[in-house]
Amino acid sequence: MRIGGPILDPTWTALLYLVAAVFFILALQGLSSPRHARRGNAIGAVGAAVALVTVFLSSRIENLAWILGAIAVGVAIAAPVARRVKMTQMPQLVAAFNGVGGGAAALVALLELPHSESEWVRVAIVFTLLVGAVSFAGSAVTFAKLQELMTTRPVTFLGLPVLMGAVLLAALAAAVAVVLMPVSSVSLLVAVVLLVLGLVAGVLLVLPVGGADVPIVISLLNAFTGLAVAASGLVLGNVLLVVAGTLVGASGTILTRLMAAAMGRSVTHIMFGAFRGGSTAGSTAVSDRPVRSGSAEDVAVLLGYAQKVIIVPGYGLAVAQGQHTAAELASALESRGVDVEFAIHPVAGRMPGHMNVLLAEANVPYESLKEMAEVNGDFKQADVALVVGANDVVNPAAKSTPGSPIYGMPILEAGDAKQVVFLKRSMRPGFAGIENDLLYEPQTTLLFGDAKESLTKVLTAVKAL
Repeated sequence: MRIGGPILDPTWTALLYLVAAVFFILALQGLSSPRHARRGNAIGAVGAAVALVTVFLSSRIENLAWILGAIAVGVAIAAPVARRVKMTQMPQLVAAFNGVGGGAAALVALLELPHSESEWVRVAIVFTLLVGAVSFAGSAVTFAKLQELMTTRPVTFLGLPVLMGAVLLAALAAAVAVVLMPVSSVSLLVAVVLLVLGLVAGVLLVLPVGGADVPIVISLLNAFTGLAVAASGLVLGNVLLVVAGTLVGASGTILTRLMAAAMGRSVTHIMFGAFRGGSTAGSTAVSDRPVRSGSAEDVAVLLGYAQKVIIVPGYGLAVAQGQHTAAELASALESRGVDVEFAIHPVAGRMPGHMNVLLAEANVPYESLKEMAEVNGDFKQADVALVVGANDVVNPAAKSTPGSPIYGMPILEAGDAKQVVFLKRSMRPGFAGIENDLLYEPQTTLLFGDAKESLTKVLTAVKAL
């Protein structure tokens, strides 16, 4: 089954592609702030719809039934997954969708190889093959780490750097061969070998990364996917793919650098630190040092009679789905005249903006969300810092313990508050796998239990004051 000749002439096609490209740019602008993120996402979706319709109306398409069938299958899988995914599983979803994009670009490049007419086109093909395969395999590993299908700790073994170097050299040799060889069944076989080498390289690249650095790797692989898509646009002669891929690649690269800076380390150290014996995960042993624990009523008294409270949300809040209760607690305290702020660390949770989105879902006013640079000076004036399900982002080891996996990472200075309250399930370490000495300080009180249940008890006690 095929469609007849193109309905749109080249002028209208170029114009609609330009409209879609503008929509993509406006979408990125909207996504730069939680306040406008929903609108930005909608604009991006409209741009994608315009691009898709333009492709159908401007091309002579064969195998239409197969194409529509594939689209139907994709929609049937993606729509329910996207609607049902929990906020705590959003990073895994991002990793999966990102990996699929890279894999699709690689497969398109492989299928286009027999039709390539110049060495320059084959350069774009081998680039798309390699980078797309790395993104697909690397994203699969990050998904497995975040989903805890495998250990989140760095996975290294003797000879890993040598093996990685050998794989990359072999991939480079295969890429050069595909570019220089005449198109034939042999060159196609070499291209398949290049694809497999890219998959292996993607796995080896991500295995040594662990702990809190996995979200940064997701951002980096997202940039890889964007570059692969841009290169596939050169292969297909589609300028919109070049524009869209370049936007994703550039924004992903910028985000990766910003996140690495928020962690106080370079991207190189994050990706290859384990090769030198470093690690992004520490010991998971639980200390037997004594701590001061309290009841919900004790915490309610501290909060209810405070003048200023800063709430530090973390992944534990997301897991417990306690954001609505946290927002209600903040409102209850404000009704008593307490000044309440939410302190947001750039890498709190499992992805950039995780806490912003979580609290926006609970209708916490955007003005109450304070970024790290803005809020850190306020902790000294705070009567209570309420840390809900966070650990690494307030861990003083980032400043005081050279050699710690998070040493050098800027943190929220919760320890500067007059009193610190931690809502924790247990004494187990955070995602980075290291102990937090702030838990044992004399001004710290711990309330153990599920974050939502603990917040509910505290809220009830505050209302009873």
